[in-house]
Amino acid sequence: MTMSAASTRFIHVIYIASTPQKVFEAITRPEIASRYWGHENVSDWKPGSRWQHVRANETRSVELVGEVVESTPPSRLVITWAAASQADNPDAYSRVTFDIVPYQDMVRLTVTHDELEPGSGMDTGIRQGWPIVLSSLKSWLETGKGLDVFAKPS
Repeated sequence: MTMSAASTRFIHVIYIASTPQKVFEAITRPEIASRYWGHENVSDWKPGSRWQHVRANETRSVELVGEVVESTPPSRLVITWAAASQADNPDAYSRVTFDIVPYQDMVRLTVTHDELEPGSGMDTGIRQGWPIVLSSLKSWLETGKGLDVFAKPS
């Protein structure tokens, strides 16, 4: 997406009783991400490489795609992000930055999702999605059990 005055961003900060290495691996290793996210994040995580967000069920559908912009394990990961159905549209891409910082005996994870079109389906979706995904990540790292990220409000 071309950055303009009409773009918006979402920032979520969460504290996790874990290590930076474990948090980074939970985001980038498919077999771990599937346990708390219901999806696998698949890539070699080298700058310039593609990544895919693959549903961790029998359909194995690719739901999100993007490119690795920056990867500095275990402290920072920057990726572009778009619905797989819009992979060929350069304006459909937003950017996600994971900043992982030691904080006393825990980790402060800051997720910044920016270059979003205000009011778009992606903007609305991530504002609902990131809080539950990151809560599930925290739960999984601290207790070994993730949350149901597909739960709907009653």
